[in-house]
Amino acid sequence: MQSAMEESPISRTQQPLFSIPVDVNHKATEFNPFSISSPHMKAFHLAWFSLFSCFFSTFSIPPLLPIIREDLHLSKSDVGNAAVASFAGSILSRLLMGPTCDLVGPRIASATLSLITAPIVLSTAFISSPQAFILIRFLIGFCLANFVANQFWMSSMFSGRVVGIANGFAAGWANVGSGVTQLLMPLIYSFYFKTLNLSSSTAWRIAFIFPAIFQAITAVMVLAFGQDLPDGNYKHVKKNKTSADNHKNNAFNILFNGLKNYRGWILGIIYGFCFGVELTTDNIIAQYFYDRFSLDIETAGVIAASFGFANIVSRPAGGVLSDEMGRRFGIRGRLWSLWVVQMVAGLLCYFLGRMNSLLGSILVMSCFSLFVQAASGLTFGVVPFVSKRSLGVISGMTGSGGTLGAVVTQLLLFSGCDSKISTEKGISIMGLMMLFCSILLTLIYFPKSGGMFCGASKQNPDSSQYHLLA
Repeated sequence: MQSAMEESPISRTQQPLFSIPVDVNHKATEFNPFSISSPHMKAFHLAWFSLFSCFFSTFSIPPLLPIIREDLHLSKSDVGNAAVASFAGSILSRLLMGPTCDLVGPRIASATLSLITAPIVLSTAFISSPQAFILIRFLIGFCLANFVANQFWMSSMFSGRVVGIANGFAAGWANVGSGVTQLLMPLIYSFYFKTLNLSSSTAWRIAFIFPAIFQAITAVMVLAFGQDLPDGNYKHVKKNKTSADNHKNNAFNILFNGLKNYRGWILGIIYGFCFGVELTTDNIIAQYFYDRFSLDIETAGVIAASFGFANIVSRPAGGVLSDEMGRRFGIRGRLWSLWVVQMVAGLLCYFLGRMNSLLGSILVMSCFSLFVQAASGLTFGVVPFVSKRSLGVISGMTGSGGTLGAVVTQLLLFSGCDSKISTEKGISIMGLMMLFCSILLTLIYFPKSGGMFCGASKQNPDSSQYHLLA
């Protein structure tokens, strides 16, 4: 059964203001990632590129950890606590980013956050103690809140029939930043250290100039060339609203309507154990291969980079699968496909921790990356259908769940605080946690569309509460 959003009327003719087909709300009904047509596809490219720079900044430290921990005399506990701090910093910022997008639009919200955090990334070059290292990782974690603006922007620009693939590509291509930084940061460090003959301490510090400048440039691009909605920016569109609309959509109502929707909470937990697991893996994988298989920092970085690079195809594939299953089976298809992919990802994560050979670990890690990232894309294939009015809040709740899941797994399994759990055993336990949490998907039900095991309600829900029922 088709969901209500997916059955919205669509204009099959091209509107005079747009170069691609749009629906009655001027949201694009087609998605071409190689187009730069304005405003829809231009927003797509600005959104993913800006978030790409934020992922690059956030994960620029892990590939250099073997060097940094020696220079700053970091203990295993310091490294683990810093990783937890990194994710903790993004939890609150993601929660706040959702309502901020609802009020001022994704363009201003995204660019402002990037411009505020870029100097923090640069200040990594000046840290000299374990305490400062932990604080910097906490503050840099705020960069990841840009993800909420990214997904909000796509949901504002693309109709229900293609919103899954738009969200998948925008987040998937952006997440590649976590892989590119694993590859480039060791090379940048090696250039300063080996080619320019700078000291190791100076080389890794200078390396952080690049991610800081890169992030600031993308923020300026978003401000200069971006547009919040198909019909203009938020501040202009808001002027055309009636006072009643403004009252109904004030900040408190938007936040309250989102927070009392239980589907947002469940999706937050699910996302915590697909994207959250992905974040944790990004944080530990280079150091894991470096320590367990005695690799050099460049080789470990290349292997770790392959995990993030999979986002080029894996997360978009999740969005494509979600939209296709949505067209065929409605919201039930989206939920079932998410559950299956999440279960396979959990099994692969479990077996990754059980592998004893380098080649076997690389192969299983590669398969695991494809499924866990596709599960993230599938999750945000469901999010836009939960609430129309509080889309930003639901996106923020789900996005915060992702980083909260990373905090939980990092703190429980990889913090290094006198834990007897080895890294490989922690990876396997993380996979079991994914399997267990995926059961919660069976509890999601949409009265107008159904759930995994139930069809739509025979009673017609009150249309005035559509923002709660999807």
